[in-house]
Amino acid sequence: MRRTALLAAAATLLGTLAAAPAAHADRPHGPGARAHGPQVRGLDHCTATDTGSLACRFDVVPGTYDVTLVLGGDEAGSTAVTGETRRALLAETVTGAGERVRRSFTVDVRDPEGEPTGPTGSPGLDLVLGGSAPRVTALRVTPARDARRLFLVGDSTVCDQPGDPYSGWGQLLPARLRSGIAVANHADSGESTVTFLENPALFDRVEAAIRPGDPVLIQLAHNDKQTDAATYRANLTTLVERVRARRGSPVLVTPIVRRWFNADGTLDNGTALLVNGLGVDHPAEVRALAATLGTPLVDLTALTRARVEELGPEASKALYLTSEKRDNTHTSVRGATEYAALVAAELRTRGILPKRLLR
Repeated sequence: MRRTALLAAAATLLGTLAAAPAAHADRPHGPGARAHGPQVRGLDHCTATDTGSLACRFDVVPGTYDVTLVLGGDEAGSTAVTGETRRALLAETVTGAGERVRRSFTVDVRDPEGEPTGPTGSPGLDLVLGGSAPRVTALRVTPARDARRLFLVGDSTVCDQPGDPYSGWGQLLPARLRSGIAVANHADSGESTVTFLENPALFDRVEAAIRPGDPVLIQLAHNDKQTDAATYRANLTTLVERVRARRGSPVLVTPIVRRWFNADGTLDNGTALLVNGLGVDHPAEVRALAATLGTPLVDLTALTRARVEELGPEASKALYLTSEKRDNTHTSVRGATEYAALVAAELRTRGILPKRLLR
């Protein structure tokens, strides 16, 4: 498709766009308030792609931002929004011909934009307006300095994975939240409880950003293959205590299962259920520690085990990268989407987040 045709398609998809320039990102504002100063209108921030979506970039400084869109148009549409490092920010939304609906979400912009030890990524805020038939008639980005953040501390099964087909459940979680709270996913591939505390780019950075009341979900186990039980408990305790010292709200999360089946269709009690080479049963340790410390628990091991065993050895392949990569640890987009839904349901059920912040 020629560039002129792409621009014509962009004009069809997007009627009006307004973004808060970085120069105004640090000015006072209230929830939902418009940014101060002049706003930029037109298609300057967006470029049509050969897939029919719009790639938009906004020159804003790191922080939290509210994004408000009016979806729909003269023709029927189906629009989804992703951003930064492949984060799902708005699930696919269907609009009828002539219908207009308003949707909003809050996004965390940081540097680096994805994994803390990964590629820096591009500065500012990147959004992709996609879906099977994207229709967007208005878009506004404004600072949301007072928005809450939901911090994620974890490994490659949680992180914002940079490359398809890999997807962490934390990468799909933002689409489960409404405006007013942003997912700050600081999970990083290959990390254990040991390395997350040792590397200043990891927990030190999370700790410095926590504000009173911010929930901090902690799922670390997959890479603690040589961590003994006492050290594992001590490290998790340190993480919890440091979150509490910042007046944050720590939440312990047991790890997602690996897809390793026994002959009878149940998951293997060792590899699949995260028992390491030293005999440390990670989920059991997390459950016991949550009870001892009085910390909320999301038993994601139990939840994902139930789902994988329900699907069975063949159908459960779709949740992981079994077919694509012979990988039974890391999830596909479908698996990450389902597991993010499990986490979101627990956040609601256990009162970790108020219902008004969950979709």
